[in-house]
Amino acid sequence: MTKLKYVYEALKRASSFLQEHGREEGAARILLQHELGLSYSGLIGAMRDEITEAQFKNFWDTIEKHAKGIPVQHIKGTEEFYGRSFQVNADVLIPRPETEELIEETLQLIDRHMIKKELAIADIGTGSGVIAITMKCELPQAQVTATDISKPALQTAKQNAEELNALIDFRLGDLTKPIENQKWDVILSNPPYIAHAEAPGLSDSVRDFEPHNALFADNEGLALYENMAKQFPKMLNKPGIIGFEIGYQQGVAVEKMLKDAFPDAFVYCKKDINKNDRMVFAVIE
Repeated sequence: MTKLKYVYEALKRASSFLQEHGREEGAARILLQHELGLSYSGLIGAMRDEITEAQFKNFWDTIEKHAKGIPVQHIKGTEEFYGRSFQVNADVLIPRPETEELIEETLQLIDRHMIKKELAIADIGTGSGVIAITMKCELPQAQVTATDISKPALQTAKQNAEELNALIDFRLGDLTKPIENQKWDVILSNPPYIAHAEAPGLSDSVRDFEPHNALFADNEGLALYENMAKQFPKMLNKPGIIGFEIGYQQGVAVEKMLKDAFPDAFVYCKKDINKNDRMVFAVIE
C-alpha cells in the first residue's frame, strides 16, 4: 500500500475502499474521527495535517473490519442517542434515531396528560438501556424500571446508567414478568419485531452482528406486542400511557391489539421522520 502523508489522503482511500465493498463511504469519516479523536469540524480543519503510520494502520484496521460487515458502532464501542453517548456491543441492539422519536412523543404526551411528577415508568426489553436512561435523564423525578431477558444486555445497560448517572431499577426476566405485580404510569417498549422470514433481506451488518433475540419475533413479528397488550390492563394506572416502537407494516395490527385491550383509550399510530409507521401509542384517561 502506498504510504500516505495527509489526513485527507487517508479519508479518500478509505472512502473508495468501502464503496468498492458495498459499504457506505461516510463510515470512513466517522471511523477517522474516532481514530484521531476529532469532531466533524475538527476533522475538516485537520485535512491537511499529517497522519502518522500508527494512526493510519489503526484506522485501516477499522476500515477492513467494517468492509467485512462489522457495524461502525461495534468498532467504536459507542453510539450517540438523544444527545448522550451509550456503550454498544454485540449483546445489544444498536440504538436507532427512530427510537429518539418514540421518546420525544412520549415526553409530549406526559406533559399533556400527566400531573404528578414522580411517575412510575417501565421500559420492557431495554437492551443497551437507551429508553429507560433517557427517560430518567429527561425526567429526573421519575421512578424508572427496565427489564430484559438477556443478562449481558442488562450488564451493558447498567454500565450505561452508571456512566450517565441515571438511577434505574434493572430487572432480569421475560417481557412483563418482572414488573407485572406493580402499577405503572408509563410503559414503553421497543421489542423484537422482525419476522423470521425477513432475515434474508436484512443487511449483513444487522443479521450477522446484532443479537437475534433483540431482532426477531414469531407471528410475523407481532408475538411480543400481543403478549404485552394482554397483560397491560392490570398493570396500568389511570391516566396512563403506552408507547411501542413497531415495524413499518405493523401499525394497523398493533393499534388493534391496544384498542382491544383498552376499548376507551385514545390509540394512534405515528409516523417517523421518513414517513413510515413507526410508533403506536395508547393514552388511557
